[in-house]
Amino acid sequence: MSQSATAPVAGAPEIPSIPLRELAPWALFFGLLGLLVIFFISADQGAVSIPSGTLIHEWVHDGRHLLGYPCH
Repeated sequence: MSQSATAPVAGAPEIPSIPLRELAPWALFFGLLGLLVIFFISADQGAVSIPSGTLIHEWVHDGRHLLGYPCH
């Protein structure tokens, strides 16, 4: 008997499928987290700073230069 082309190979791992309904909340969470990180690295100069002062700017200062954002 010959095996069909779609028969799984013995010992091959099966790749699970993840439904979009289960993936969407995680994608939204990490997307919003990424936007928050980009805000703190790129836009936080004190004018629109969530905490007052330049503390966050000083924490991400070298990262700003590494990513090419001008800051002074």
